[in-house]
Amino acid sequence: MKQLSITWDVPDSTGYLFSLAKSLACAVKNSPWAEVAEDIVATSGFAFRMWVSADLCPSATSIWDFDGQQAWVESGGLTCSYVGRAWGEDAIEQARQLEAITTVKASIDAGVPAVSWDIGVPEWGLITGYDDQSQVLFVQPVNDNAPVEMAYALLGKRDIPILSVLTVTGKTDKSPEMILKDTMALAVSHLRGEEWCDNAKGLEAYPKLIDIFKENPELASGWNAEYFLGTYGALKWYAWKYFEKAGQVELTEIYRRVYDAWMEAFALKTGPDAGQAEVREKIATLLAQAHAAEMQAVAVMAALLG
Repeated sequence: MKQLSITWDVPDSTGYLFSLAKSLACAVKNSPWAEVAEDIVATSGFAFRMWVSADLCPSATSIWDFDGQQAWVESGGLTCSYVGRAWGEDAIEQARQLEAITTVKASIDAGVPAVSWDIGVPEWGLITGYDDQSQVLFVQPVNDNAPVEMAYALLGKRDIPILSVLTVTGKTDKSPEMILKDTMALAVSHLRGEEWCDNAKGLEAYPKLIDIFKENPELASGWNAEYFLGTYGALKWYAWKYFEKAGQVELTEIYRRVYDAWMEAFALKTGPDAGQAEVREKIATLLAQAHAAEMQAVAVMAALLG
């Protein structure tokens, strides 16, 4: 048996930070490569990713190519292992589950928690330990600081039976300049809608969200709208701080404005007057400002990429 002591000690300005980004940052922070724990949210591209469905179903944030995780994380200068299985892959279910458990145990033995899909709630969280004798994993859902037990047999077979386990294994000698270049390439690709998703993605997510606040008072007044503003608003902080650290003055200023707009919109949505028409209109205006700023960011990044 081995168990790590982990808390969710990463920046989350809304309490809704995208669960994969939060889990990844926390795993890296509790690894020998803690100095890039905040960077990896941006350098993997997740600080820039947005997905919005017409009904604001929270599951829209989880409909994208899970298998991209390893390449995206390694683009940020880390090495990792990834084990996945999608729906309909029954023939490989048991083998992949056993492979994932082996991968998790190796990571725990190395002192690093594993990032996993659906280990307490149908979001990403952390696996922080294991016990071979009782055949249980110790898991930390993204909404709880207290670890709970989950049977080995349930890994990848809970509420939404998809297997997705990522472990961070090392750090490469990739230069900061190359990481920056590849980060901008990932950001531009996503914001231009080039990464797969069934819902509105990248910059296309803005008009979808803006229209909801303008034209659908019932949906805009509900918790789901708060969830989307909080999920993506918290990510913008990581983009801002990464560009600040990388010395990109223009992009730092742009993403500071993007972050401020999302946070003001989130504050309005969680305030006492959130259901009023003028408040919804103000939120839509703030999102339009952020949209314009991110369009500017895409132009700047594309120009820098040449």
